[in-house]
This record gives sequence, C-alpha cells and structure tokens, in this order.
Amino acid sequence: MASTTVHAGEASSSSSIQRRPPRSWKYHVFLSFRGQDTRTGFTSHLYAALRRKGITTYKDDYDLRKGDVISDELLKAIEDSMFGVIVLSPNYASSSWCLDELCKILDCNKNLGQHIVLIFYDVEPAHVRHQKGTFREAFKKHEEREDSEKIKRWKAALTQVAGYSGWNPKDYKNDATLAESISQSIHEIMIPKLLPSSKKKLVGIDSRVEQVINHIGSGLDDVRFIGICGLGGIGKTTLARIVYESLQSEFKVACFFADVRERCEKNGILQAQKDLLVHINGSSSEIDNKYDGRRIIQASLCHKKVLLVLDDVNKEEQLKNLAEEQDWFGPGSRIIITTRDMRLLRIQDAREIYNVEGLGENEAFDLFCLKAFKQRKPEKEYLDLSKQVVKYCAGLPLALEVLGSHFYGRSIEEWHSALEKLKSFPHVDIFEALKISYDGLDSMEKDIFLDIAYFFK
Repeated sequence: MASTTVHAGEASSSSSIQRRPPRSWKYHVFLSFRGQDTRTGFTSHLYAALRRKGITTYKDDYDLRKGDVISDELLKAIEDSMFGVIVLSPNYASSSWCLDELCKILDCNKNLGQHIVLIFYDVEPAHVRHQKGTFREAFKKHEEREDSEKIKRWKAALTQVAGYSGWNPKDYKNDATLAESISQSIHEIMIPKLLPSSKKKLVGIDSRVEQVINHIGSGLDDVRFIGICGLGGIGKTTLARIVYESLQSEFKVACFFADVRERCEKNGILQAQKDLLVHINGSSSEIDNKYDGRRIIQASLCHKKVLLVLDDVNKEEQLKNLAEEQDWFGPGSRIIITTRDMRLLRIQDAREIYNVEGLGENEAFDLFCLKAFKQRKPEKEYLDLSKQVVKYCAGLPLALEVLGSHFYGRSIEEWHSALEKLKSFPHVDIFEALKISYDGLDSMEKDIFLDIAYFFK
C-alpha cells in the first residue's frame, strides 16, 4: 500500500538510526530512474512536486555518461542524500548505471540509515523479484558482457528491494497526483528529522518562533502578508527559516526565496522572477519582461495555498514584481517578508509585523560562550573579558557569533589585544553587515545619520 511505502525503508534501518549520531545531508532526495521510461513524464512530475515542497533533490538530467562504470559524483550524491527514491520501470534493469545506483542506495540504507522510497511504475513486484519479463531480457544482455559476481549482486538487490512496500500508479488518477502524494509523504518524515539539528545551537529562538507563528493564523482562509523586521544581523533570516520549516507541510506550495536583495542587485528583477518560478514549478519559464513575469507568477499560484518567504527585501519594486497583491495567491496563503525597512511592510499592507529585538543579557552571554568556548560558561579567568565582549555586541546575534568564533582558542593576552582593537575598528564581517543598512539610505538620510553619529561622538 502506498501509505506505508516510505516506512518500509525506514523500518529496515530504524534501530541503526537511533544509535547513529545525526548527520548533515547535502540533498534531501536522490532520484534513481530510467530516463527513457519516465524522464519527461512521471519523474518530471515528481521532481517538480518535491521542489514545490522545498525538498532539495539530486536528479541526473544528462545523457552524457561515458563508459559503463557509475561516476564518483553519483555515488557521492547518493551517500549525501536522506532519501533514495527508486522509480522501477520496465527498462530500469537494462541500465547498468541504474543497477549500480540501486546497490548503492541499499548499501546506504543499511550503513547510513538512508530511507528508501519505491515506485513500481508499470512493472509488477514479482517481475522485479524474480527478474521476469523485461528484467529477464535485460539480464540476458548483461550476462554477455558483465562478470558473474556483478550479475549476482544486481539480482540480489532487485530481489531485496522488491520485498519493500511500494507506490503503485494504479491507485491514483494520474502521475501528477501520485507525485504530489509521494512528495507529501517524504516531507512529513523529513521535517521532524531536520528541525532538531537546525535549532539545537540557536539561543533564544523558541519564543520568537512561537510569536511569529501566532501571527500566521494557521487554518484560516484569508491571504496574509507577514513582516519580520529588524537590524542587519539581528536574526531575521534564521527566524524566518525555522518558521518556514515548521509550517511548510501545511501548504500546497512552499518556497523559501533567499537573498532577494542580492539576487536583484546582481542579476536584475527579471532573473529573480525566473528563479522564483523555478522554485515554484520545478522548471524555468520563458519570460521576456517583468510584466510577463508578474502575470506568470500569479497564474502559477492564484489557485494554490502557498507559503512563500521573501528573504532580505530592500526595495518596493521587488515586492511589486514577486508578490504584489493578495489575489496572486490562493486561499490560506501566507507570504512572509524579511526586511530592514519597516516602510516596505506598511506599503505592502502587511497584516502582522514582528520586530526582531536583540538578545537579552543571559541569552547573549549563552550564545557568545557557545561560540567562544563550545559551552555555556567560560573558564573563570575569561569571565570578565567575556562580559565586556557581550556588552560590546549589544544583543546582536551576528556580532556575538562572529566575535565568539574570533576569540575561540585564543590566549588571555590575545583577548586583551583584540578588545583594544575593537574599540577603534569593528570586526569586518560585522561592519559589512551593518553597512548594508547605511548604503540603503538616500543622500539626505546619510547626512542626517552622520550628523547624529558625530554629535554623540
């Protein structure tokens, strides 16, 4: 049954997962499929559905393979993936690459705790298990040029994987519906495993996440723009990311669109629209101008419940061309905007605005110590120096993290020397982050800012 598909691979390795320390993953999903069978059909639907859920997917899109030996790049991609998704189709076994991928996925399931998701696409499990039909024909050809040990290993892998519960297209109206169900199932398993690792070193995040989620209005059918505002380095992006990961399973389409300011400055608003559409649809759209881009974004999303995060917005034009009106989005949609400029949120009629404040004294001290000492308390001789640095940072998470890492492993003498330098010259990473806000001012505002700064000096 489809409802137990993902759990089949999970059950086979659940005990080893519990004993094994958590690891980081480069990809959420590795897709193993036979291109000539499903590349332009079911697999393209599945890839798009995974992308809409924000699931990072490795999909070998090129037919430029040379030789019969699987590449090191593919083997590494499989190892770096949380899920191995195998689309068993009639010609799957005709590809030695596919069979090698299958063996590697089973090996990662056993040794790394990788989850296996299996789709029997136009094939019967019995044909896979006993290598009948097209699978038998494929092995007749393999036996002419491959050694017996490799043939034995491939057959054993097919027999093993055929015993897993798998998704069957016959249970669904069409390929798109099947793909959506699979992506949702993967997402529901994936998110709880990601959240603890993303939050474990974040100080003071839980209460802030709860406050933002209270503004979201989950379960209501209105469309809401929600703002997260604050200084550079205050933690807006981190907060938005945790909120996004906590809620994305509730939405038909979820997209965290990072670095809007940088994208638009480097490549222009038209390219930003194209990038957004790739996130939404899993493929690029032919757009010649930003007006067409606005129309296509609206057409893609207006009937869907969407969670969209526009991160680091600094100009009204960006909102106008990426998410201008509520009617661009389907009922229940939520658009979260992170920005340093409160004015943009008011122009956008953001229903709720959460102003991110600096960390409290105890939270700031904890964060600094975690970075500087890898523990929440410093050694006695470093206590007063640590308090001086924490006071200097004024609750700014970026400053606490940068300086904590800067002071890590240094002697008392080096601490004293570095503190003296900080009084005259701020750390370059902190300076550059804060300078972005200054650069965003117009000439008159810059003059006023400098007048006030020199007055207090």
